[in-house]
Amino acid sequence: MRKYKRIFLIVLDSLGVGDAHDAEAFNDLGANTLGHICESVGGLDLPNLEGMGLGSIGQFKGIHALKNQLAYTARLEEVSNGKDTMTGHWEMMGLKITEPFQTFTETGFPDEFIKLFEEKTGRKCVGNYAESGTKILDDWGEHQIQTGDWIVYTSADSVFQIAANEDVIPLEELYKACDIARELAMDERWKVGRIIARPYIGQKKGEFKRTANRHDLALKPFGKTVLDSLKENHLDVIGIGKIPDIFVDQGITRKVKTESNYDGMVKTIEIAKENFTGLAFLNLVDFDAVFGHRRNPKGYGDAIIEFDNQLTDLLRELKEDDLLMITADHGNDPTYKGTDHTRENVPLIVYSKSLHKPTHLGLLKSYAVIGATIAENFKVENPGIGQSLADKII
Repeated sequence: MRKYKRIFLIVLDSLGVGDAHDAEAFNDLGANTLGHICESVGGLDLPNLEGMGLGSIGQFKGIHALKNQLAYTARLEEVSNGKDTMTGHWEMMGLKITEPFQTFTETGFPDEFIKLFEEKTGRKCVGNYAESGTKILDDWGEHQIQTGDWIVYTSADSVFQIAANEDVIPLEELYKACDIARELAMDERWKVGRIIARPYIGQKKGEFKRTANRHDLALKPFGKTVLDSLKENHLDVIGIGKIPDIFVDQGITRKVKTESNYDGMVKTIEIAKENFTGLAFLNLVDFDAVFGHRRNPKGYGDAIIEFDNQLTDLLRELKEDDLLMITADHGNDPTYKGTDHTRENVPLIVYSKSLHKPTHLGLLKSYAVIGATIAENFKVENPGIGQSLADKII
């Protein structure tokens, strides 16, 4: 008999907590996303997360360690080689990445790749360098209106991003171009983790705004994950936000599109009112895309407060046989140099109304403890790495 009928897994995209043992190898020594946000804004007031035990995970200004916390907490150490979205999420579900995904941060994509993309799509390209998603629009948005050229760019992630004004290039054409880029980028010379459609609107510099019609084309997971095991056993796997894109729909039984962190939580709260058996898996990408990469600690802090406020409504819907897990997939310290993700440990909060005297579990090896715990709860195969916490969560 399974202990929990429903598990809700929420990934606070990029909310690292510092102190990765190998941070120096990734040129991220001293990075601490949550810690530096709290310092930068003079402390955060997060009653729900504090009550669950967030203060036990580290020293964060304004967040106190409690004697009687309401959830189990831990710090998770990444074992995969990387610090990107796919690496973090895939490890959660049991896959260990040993070879990092290819990046073109310093050089942009090679001429051969760009020329092939231009030939197959019938449009020229401008940009092709690492830049933030808003700055690139200011750089080239007016040019695109005049010429119809693709705006292409990358980042410190393993991505090829294509920006297109919805009033200039139809969404259908943009998505087709992404399909073409994905096919080209299966070549080992240019193999990147994700191709991302970045549609936007606006008519002049300073007014361009990205829309919610983003679409990701990721590489397929190279092995079976816990999500596959759940689906094979006829359990619900509800992918909310960009989760279906990250796993290329593998192991997903239902997809729920979101427009923002706030919308993601609203839709998760509505799902919590439904009767299902299995996993609801949510990614809140705004922490990373809107605030981390743009080096905005104030906005990031406000977004954490908003999430904490919405947790009140989610907790109200949880039943005795529900389990809530809150974590992150990497760091993105908005006070750190550059605009890249940062190699950090991540938090883990495990809550249920049925827990008895939960405690802090310390530093645990691998994000895969999450998937392993989910697999054991539902008595399905864990096809990859990870040791379950089921015997500790009582």
